Amino acid sequence: MIFVTGASGLVGSHLIQSLVAKEKNVTALYRKQIPSFDGAEKVKWVQGDLLDIVSLEQAMEGIQQVYHCAAIVSFVPSQSARMLKANQEGTANVVNICIEKKIDKLVFVSSVAALGRIREDAPIDESMSWTAATSNSVYGESKYLAEMEVWRGMAEGLNIAIVNPVIIFGAGDWNKGSSEIFKSAYDQFPWYTNGVSGFVDVLDVIDAMQLLMESSITGQRYVISAENLSYQTVFTKIAQAFNKRPPHRKVTPLLAAIVWRLEALKGMITRKTPLLTKETAATAQAVVHFNNEKFLKAFPNFKYRTMDTTIVRVCKELKKIHRLA
Repeated sequence: MIFVTGASGLVGSHLIQSLVAKEKNVTALYRKQIPSFDGAEKVKWVQGDLLDIVSLEQAMEGIQQVYHCAAIVSFVPSQSARMLKANQEGTANVVNICIEKKIDKLVFVSSVAALGRIREDAPIDESMSWTAATSNSVYGESKYLAEMEVWRGMAEGLNIAIVNPVIIFGAGDWNKGSSEIFKSAYDQFPWYTNGVSGFVDVLDVIDAMQLLMESSITGQRYVISAENLSYQTVFTKIAQAFNKRPPHRKVTPLLAAIVWRLEALKGMITRKTPLLTKETAATAQAVVHFNNEKFLKAFPNFKYRTMDTTIVRVCKELKKIHRLA
């Protein structure tokens, strides 16, 4: 029996579809509404919350393997306290129950943000750790603290593996998360930066997670990244796949600083989430490369999908979902 948290998210929903297609017995936690996707009817759904220990214990009864995908992702200051509590305390609860129920293995979806994402002097790899100086986001801090709970679980005898994905591309809700990039490109967002980051297909992330779950590996974490690309290149490829105009105006650090402040003011007035924050502005300007060699050495037959094929597929899926021409 397999338990999945974060079932409505990009990674969780794709993971469940993959597991169900392999005829695995899946139990998943939902808060308010059961997600709708292929294979959802074959899942045992349990209503609950990661901060509600009683409901979590009931959901994990009889479980052998746990994929912990749930997390709040936000770069808006007003969400910081809620995010820190949910991501750290929620993970602590999952770990504690895994130990109590003698779960065979826990695979945790962390983030490269937990490694300290703002490093321009060397490629980021698994040997690095989060520090205040290398992080530009409370989200990164929250994932670092969540990882500490997982490592604690390992010290208490729990078999664990951690994946640290870069920016994940998949056909999810394009009004939030990394899928917003696709909506921005479709809306012909004109601006680009010289920033560089790692990108990976959601299908590669869930394949890597399942390989780790079924392996004898424990006590390790892995950067999951297919390619290092500039934001300008990525936005251009997505715009072309949508047959839209690519970005053509460069954002300077000064302009970015002005825009995020204006967005913050606008958000205070309209009570809507700002399109750009201080944290996302810094991330978009950073030139960061990621080293994916550790996972490829552990699984030499694993091959990442190219971003070209991923972008074409995701754009096609989003067109179908949103009935776009």
